Amino acid sequence: MIKILIIDDEPLARNIIVQYLLAYADMEIVAECGNGFEGLKAINEHQPQLIFLDIQMPKITGFEMLELLDEMPAIIFTTAYDEFALKAFEANAIDYLLKPFDQERFNKAVDKFLANNQSQTDHQKIKIERVAQQTNTQNERIVVKSGNKIKIISIYDITHLASDDDYVNIYTSDGVFMKNQTLTFFEQNLNKKLFVRVHRSYMVKIDQITKLEPYEKEGYLIILKTGEKIPVSKTGYPKLKAVLGI
Repeated sequence: MIKILIIDDEPLARNIIVQYLLAYADMEIVAECGNGFEGLKAINEHQPQLIFLDIQMPKITGFEMLELLDEMPAIIFTTAYDEFALKAFEANAIDYLLKPFDQERFNKAVDKFLANNQSQTDHQKIKIERVAQQTNTQNERIVVKSGNKIKIISIYDITHLASDDDYVNIYTSDGVFMKNQTLTFFEQNLNKKLFVRVHRSYMVKIDQITKLEPYEKEGYLIILKTGEKIPVSKTGYPKLKAVLGI
């Protein structure tokens, strides 16, 4: 049996998918979820081969939920917003169903899955993460896993970011949170009016800077409001001068 998971905040939308799936005797619905938090838990618990996933949901979006997964199942997106179509396909979804959709259109999407019958690769997961960060909600927040919990970090609560091998440590007023991502990724996606990369290992929130001090030969240190001292590289110094207007 192929394990199916449905994640959508609208009960009617979930019920339609349930009805359409009656045509497939070899598919079993292991769970229905009303938001991304429930969906993440159900995916980890049931390990479905295929998920039907809404994009715009309360709490966290479908894209945000996907970037928290360690293993990526096959995905058919279901949403009323066709503006997300390109993003969904960039994320290498099996298919994209624009609500309302009929049984015939639904069958075509499922047939695509059956023709491939494989989960998405790590390469596809990278695309999911990129697309997630490019959605509007992600311009204002970062979603991370903290132990068994999900933490939504407002970018306005961040003081600075520091690279740590394949991860980035995000420093906030609530503590430090680790994200499986690169600093270059954040440099490309965070608001450049709010953040500046001053070193290959550091980005800082501009309004957290209180002082710029000379350090060693031709070097500088940034002093943050928290008292943290951040080194400024030769390539980072011109960027810092530009944003500070010095």
